[in-house]
Amino acid sequence: MATDREREARAGKEPKPYGATPSERQLRWHGLEFYGFLHFTVNTFTNKEWGFGDETPATFAPTAFDAAQIVDAAARGGMAGLILTCKHHDGFCLWPSRFTEHSVKNSPWKRGKGDVVRDISRACEARGLKFGVYLSPWDRNHAEYGRAAYVNYYREQLRELLSEYGPIFEVWFDGANGGDGFYGGSGGRREIDRHTYYDWEHTWQIVRGLQPLACMFSDAGPDVRWVGNEDGVAGDPCWHTIGAQFVPGEADCKVLNEGQRGGAQWLPAECDVSIRPGWFYHAAEDDKVRSPENLLDLYYRSVGRGGSFLLNLPPDTRGRIHENDARSLLGFRARLTEIFATDLARGGRATSGAVRGTDPLFGPGNLVDGKADTYWASDDGVTTAEAVVEFPAPVTFNVARLREYLPLGQRVERWALDVEADGAWREYAQGTAIGNQRLARGATCTTKRVRLRVGPAPVCPAMSELALFYDPRS
Repeated sequence: MATDREREARAGKEPKPYGATPSERQLRWHGLEFYGFLHFTVNTFTNKEWGFGDETPATFAPTAFDAAQIVDAAARGGMAGLILTCKHHDGFCLWPSRFTEHSVKNSPWKRGKGDVVRDISRACEARGLKFGVYLSPWDRNHAEYGRAAYVNYYREQLRELLSEYGPIFEVWFDGANGGDGFYGGSGGRREIDRHTYYDWEHTWQIVRGLQPLACMFSDAGPDVRWVGNEDGVAGDPCWHTIGAQFVPGEADCKVLNEGQRGGAQWLPAECDVSIRPGWFYHAAEDDKVRSPENLLDLYYRSVGRGGSFLLNLPPDTRGRIHENDARSLLGFRARLTEIFATDLARGGRATSGAVRGTDPLFGPGNLVDGKADTYWASDDGVTTAEAVVEFPAPVTFNVARLREYLPLGQRVERWALDVEADGAWREYAQGTAIGNQRLARGATCTTKRVRLRVGPAPVCPAMSELALFYDPRS
């Protein structure tokens, strides 16, 4: 981290922010990069993906629930946090909500005294992981769904979750809204107007009031957007900004996947996918768990394109993460460590003819100093610039990582990385969006010098990192 003295010295000399910029809560979210989903409810025991809403609380009966085991599997796999499906579309609540009988308080599990939300939140706190909540806007059990009374009910439950379970890092609003359901026994089909029914602006205000540092996820954000698929894959490019206005459950998937350069909203993408074919546990899928290499590829196509990687780990009927899932996740973590533990660029000397005000505070050495809050920048009128990193001995790499200094916005529109071979420069990789992170995989090469080129762009660059890594299995 930059020292207080360095930050004070930069004040008044820094480039002006360009376009939309992230809030403090969004900057914290960007720093997480990889975290998990826990899909767990009556569906786990009925072998369904979407419950109809007519399941009785007695259906929920884990035989050996272990919150510590669940959270430990996530932590050992490198996850920074977990988001729990506190209530899915079936309406069953994993906490003893005061506003419904359709919850764990009427389950045989722990004789009605259990609280999955509290157990997972406490286990996350003990293990140093962030905790988030998923509260489905659609409720196929509730008799008043589709009417004004249900919106009040939904908000009361949101208040419970946000005021009784400690700090929340993300609140997940699903886009599934309306359709067939049990609806208190009346059955039938209920449709809602996604634009007006939930009065989202006022619902979001509840989150802001109770958990001001929590990011909210939906097609519309307002902090984090869906990536437009459930494959865990961001577009290329994937801009952090969007100009289009959407509502949860109604959006253009292509825009969500790629973002919009110059959009008025800072709305970065979250890439969700399950470690299994389904989102809930099914014994028939025990041999269909994603491999560590598959997870690594998804990491490159999510985190490596500036998004976050939200990987679902569904607890089984015991209430534990299945051994196959935990084993694969641990293997994935080992691969990340194998590749990214050593930044080969840290031993290099960086130079550039384009340094803002010729001030070392904005020098190219910031690219390789390992600090997230220092950066290389040029003068305002210099929107095409380059920096060279030279090494005392040849380095061998096949992965490069670039980062921008996000508080000043997403500034770079085009970049290229060159390597020197036989006295001449050869282009190694190139692209457009960088933002929080851009990973470039390429052929294994050995060189003493690399060159980063940025621009042309509308403003000067503010680049915080150029890192190089070697994957021995590439």
